[in-house]
Amino acid sequence: MIHNILHNYLFWVSMIIFVIGIFMLALDRNLIKKIIGLNIMDTAAYLFLGSLGYIQGLSAPIFTGKTMGQTGSELFINPIPSALVLTGIVVSVSVTALLLALTVRLYKKYNTLNLDEIIEAAGKEEDDD
Repeated sequence: MIHNILHNYLFWVSMIIFVIGIFMLALDRNLIKKIIGLNIMDTAAYLFLGSLGYIQGLSAPIFTGKTMGQTGSELFINPIPSALVLTGIVVSVSVTALLLALTVRLYKKYNTLNLDEIIEAAGKEEDDD
């Protein structure tokens, strides 16, 4: 039991980081801190995927001088998790940029980053119409 926990420590670390991100996203009222929480959750997912793709003793699927004559797939790690992580990072940066742009617009309109105050001010605007 302890051996499995120690052997898979990256899984546990990624779960702890993900839970920290969930708590930031759920409990904080500041929009910037919510965006940071979402990025922490993304990072935990990338760590988890990266740890799934790594196998001790195998090398990256890049042909070098010492692996040129060897073509067996058992010599290399699976490159798909790495590709998924890179794709996820690109998507995460795009989503973060969009969220930050929307947050700037909300701040210019309501002069606050507190979600409760923004919802209250938006409700007052809707009642006035």
